[in-house]
Amino acid sequence: MKILLVGNPNVGKSVVFSRLTGVDVVVSNYPGTTVEYTNGSMRIGEETSELIDTPGTYSLEPRSKVEEVTAQMIKEADVVINVVDSTNLERNLYLTLELLELDIPLIVALNMWDEAKHLGIEIDREKLEEILRIPVIPTVAVTGEGIKELVSRISEAKSPDVKKHTRDDRWVDIGKIVKEVQVVRHRHHTIGERIADATIRPLTGVPFALAVLAVTFMMVALVGEGLKSILFDPIFELYKPLVMQLSLLLGYGTPLHYILVGELSGGGIDFMESLGLLTTGLYVPFAVILPYIVAFYFMLSVLEDSGYLPRLATLMDNIFHRLGMHGHGIVPVFLGLGCNVPGIIATRTLETRKQRFIAATLMAIAVPCMGQTAMIFAILGDRVEYLYLIFITLILVYVIGGLIMNRFVQGECPEIFLEVPPYRRPSLKTLLKKTLLRVKWFLADAIPWLFFGIFLVNMLYTLGFLDLIGGIFAPLVESWFGLPREVVVVLLAGFLRKDLAVGMLLSPRISGMMTPEQFVVTAVVLTMYFPCAASFATLFKELGLRDTIESALIMVSTAFLVGGILRIILLGF
Repeated sequence: MKILLVGNPNVGKSVVFSRLTGVDVVVSNYPGTTVEYTNGSMRIGEETSELIDTPGTYSLEPRSKVEEVTAQMIKEADVVINVVDSTNLERNLYLTLELLELDIPLIVALNMWDEAKHLGIEIDREKLEEILRIPVIPTVAVTGEGIKELVSRISEAKSPDVKKHTRDDRWVDIGKIVKEVQVVRHRHHTIGERIADATIRPLTGVPFALAVLAVTFMMVALVGEGLKSILFDPIFELYKPLVMQLSLLLGYGTPLHYILVGELSGGGIDFMESLGLLTTGLYVPFAVILPYIVAFYFMLSVLEDSGYLPRLATLMDNIFHRLGMHGHGIVPVFLGLGCNVPGIIATRTLETRKQRFIAATLMAIAVPCMGQTAMIFAILGDRVEYLYLIFITLILVYVIGGLIMNRFVQGECPEIFLEVPPYRRPSLKTLLKKTLLRVKWFLADAIPWLFFGIFLVNMLYTLGFLDLIGGIFAPLVESWFGLPREVVVVLLAGFLRKDLAVGMLLSPRISGMMTPEQFVVTAVVLTMYFPCAASFATLFKELGLRDTIESALIMVSTAFLVGGILRIILLGF
């Protein structure tokens, strides 16, 4: 049986989905589109059913590609669970009435039941069930309240004989239903509600947003560094003697030694510098990047599940309109800070081609992934002024690039239509599950590319091909960017993985030639000139050939211009 979760955005569908399924879920593209949906399995009695979390929609009359896909998917459902926000019954019932007009068994989950009570909203569940003639179950997905009853009553889902209405008639019916089943008691705003209001007003919301972002990235840095030093580094110290034994067995200087173990530093192994598959190839993803990835995705899940990200999007709307997007453009930025691939995919929630093009291009130019950021922290962690210089430069490029593209890229930038949910207390279980899923996805994507990148670089170096390439591009790198010709190798590797490329700057072949100022120039150019291969492929899928070529030209020209300006400022002529 195929069961679909359908509802407006921000009604808690994903939390309900998480409650009903296990960890092993799959994210897929709907055939013929780039719109994603999530599906997993759930047990109903002795049988296993497929559960699909559809993209949020306000109506079955599509106004975007996402809503069009949801409307199409509903036609394939055996049962639809309509997740409704109990705190906003009137708006949510429009979709419910549309679903009732379809010949598909339907059941309603009145989610956020606890929040409705806190707001003084009383809903007569039995009366609503009698009017709609389908099962209606109050739920609190974050705590699991009502989920068991929801599952037990799926077999009661019905498709009552309902005639189709015009749009205005539905709103008339909704008004009558709400009047019959809902009572709102007068109550004063709580302290929490006053805080919620303050965080969305510009005067108080902007300082709050800056504080939230500062705390978020401070926690990522602290937790990431803590996990690295307390857990992962000791593990690799225990692993080091095994690699040294392998080094002796292979013999230093042999091609196989160079590929598997890499170079030795002072007669020993430096996991950051060796560039072997079994040294740097394992150490970088697991000991350097993974701790920060875990911390970042956990904090991102907290911001999502607490309801803060939609508020931040609304708060940033005026700023992002000047950059050719609306406030929802901040969400791809946050996702891109973890990995550019989901960040680029998230741009599909923007309505127009102009918005998606600008958001994806700025993402590729000025938003470093957490893998690259972790490597930059690992190298410049004790030189805070250079860290600030890198990220301030990228922020300025993002803003200036957006202002310029908004002026010259043709298309519309419509107003934001984003539901702002109340603040919620995140479920630790759900936070951990979401973090685990994202970390598993990162590892599956990162490790093959890192291994391939290290293997390819070592093979090309052994064959002398990198020296040839370095000779061709050395004049540009040396004269315009003010960098050693060996950095050409780093830029080539950056097309495979940016974190690998940054880590290569610690190689004995390169690190001795670089000043901190040159590292800043390299890190900025590396971020801008091209996304990694996985991000580039995603960019092509989302934008198409023509827009991808235009985006790539913007990236290269921006990297060339900004790199040259930085060289003049930091290194002189």
